[in-house]
Amino acid sequence: MSRFDLRLLLDPPRYPADRYAPLADRIKRLFATTRGDVVFVQAEATLALEAVATSIARPGLVAVNVVTSPYGAWFGAWLARGGATVHQVNAAPGQPIEAAAVSACVDRLAHVDVVAAVHAESSNGALNPLGALAALARSRQALFVVDAVASVGGHPIDFDEHDIDIAVIGAQKALAGPAGVSAVAVSARAWAHIDARPDFAPSSLSLAELKRNWLDRGRLALPGTPPALEFWALDAALDRVEAEGVAQVIARHRQAAQASRAGLRALGVEPWIAADEAASALVTSVRAPEGIHANVLIADAAKLGVELLPGFGEIEGRIVRLDHTGLRASFDAVLANVTAFGAVLERRAVKVDIGAAVRAVRDVYAV
Repeated sequence: MSRFDLRLLLDPPRYPADRYAPLADRIKRLFATTRGDVVFVQAEATLALEAVATSIARPGLVAVNVVTSPYGAWFGAWLARGGATVHQVNAAPGQPIEAAAVSACVDRLAHVDVVAAVHAESSNGALNPLGALAALARSRQALFVVDAVASVGGHPIDFDEHDIDIAVIGAQKALAGPAGVSAVAVSARAWAHIDARPDFAPSSLSLAELKRNWLDRGRLALPGTPPALEFWALDAALDRVEAEGVAQVIARHRQAAQASRAGLRALGVEPWIAADEAASALVTSVRAPEGIHANVLIADAAKLGVELLPGFGEIEGRIVRLDHTGLRASFDAVLANVTAFGAVLERRAVKVDIGAAVRAVRDVYAV
């Protein structure tokens, strides 16, 4: 394989000022919103999430924060740093949250200002119940904040139908785009909440400053020095998503998850997330056998030319992730993941049926 010519990355043309607003509107269509505004954060999505937490937190605010990975824990810490009283609802390690646990927490509180959760986890393969969490937030007139960084393009997200107030996306997951620019969708109710707080600009964490310097000025040139390469890449990623159709992109991820789970079960192992409806379409996680560190299996698979991934957070070393995110949501990638995992288990004297796994993956894609 010829090496990529790095010179192609140099001296990109400036991203035109009149393309930012249409780019934001294309992201609004991904969120199925006509009511929310979209602003760009010129950084990886972790900073966008911190900006959201910092912009809404204040002393006296009461937040119910769902934790199903380190990302949720970080969001709660940022809210607390801003003076909020944060009630964490923790799932079992690496598992999705039970809506009943969140409901019980909400019911114990006199009032709730914010309900926050990750939608789909790429770090462990969990899928949190967006509809149920939205209903809980609505029942208390609380702001509903969603980390949709990984899920956009992999799962349906209806910003308006679910009364989402703030959602953060990154393009580097299911959209197969760049990691260096993020977007935040914000409802009118969320803007009113943010505007009621004294502004702390200038700051990269101030959504109010983004609103004032871009939305309120007619959505022309972004403030600062926007990274042209990242915006051109985001533009190109949305071109590709729109050409395929976002519904088809989501269906492709769903099929990849279905085939991965069928393949693992035929292999003779159960996916880490037992219930299909509680599993993300982005990655499929599987437990490493007792006494074998996940990184050993990952290293063995790498020798076969297949990249398997470790878990993140409390479950690191305990699970292996089969990645079918973005362009990897395909028959070839899923088959390679499942057969490589089977091969490395077999090498470690674990009894598996690789032939049955291949047939199971094939059967899902033969429909």
